[in-house]
Amino acid sequence: MRDIEITFPGGKKVAAGFDGFEIMTDQPAAAGGEGSAPSPFDLFLASLGTCAGIFVLGFLRSRGLATEGLRIIQSVDWDPAAHRLRKVSFRVVLPSGFPGKYRGAVVKAAEQCLVKRTLHDPPEFEITAG
Repeated sequence: MRDIEITFPGGKKVAAGFDGFEIMTDQPAAAGGEGSAPSPFDLFLASLGTCAGIFVLGFLRSRGLATEGLRIIQSVDWDPAAHRLRKVSFRVVLPSGFPGKYRGAVVKAAEQCLVKRTLHDPPEFEITAG
């Protein structure tokens, strides 16, 4: 796997650079940032939804099914006391006229998301400084 370089361009901005891309994050103004980019946690949530989305899209396309109107609505249940997620829910909004026989398979396709599967069996983390 490639290395990702994390840099600090100013204020509360933190950037991740890899493969010629730069992903910028910032904190909301209420947290001392400028609100100029998504927060790292918002990107984490977006990675869950977009990962599920690519599997759902791939399922429909592989079967020649219509994708117009396809959406995923992602919701979170937040525990304010523990300051963490309790639950992340996805509702796949299927195209008009979608064949009912594929509904369960679409759910299974979304469940194949690598980001979600990684959370089910998390990696070991190591942090060093030097």
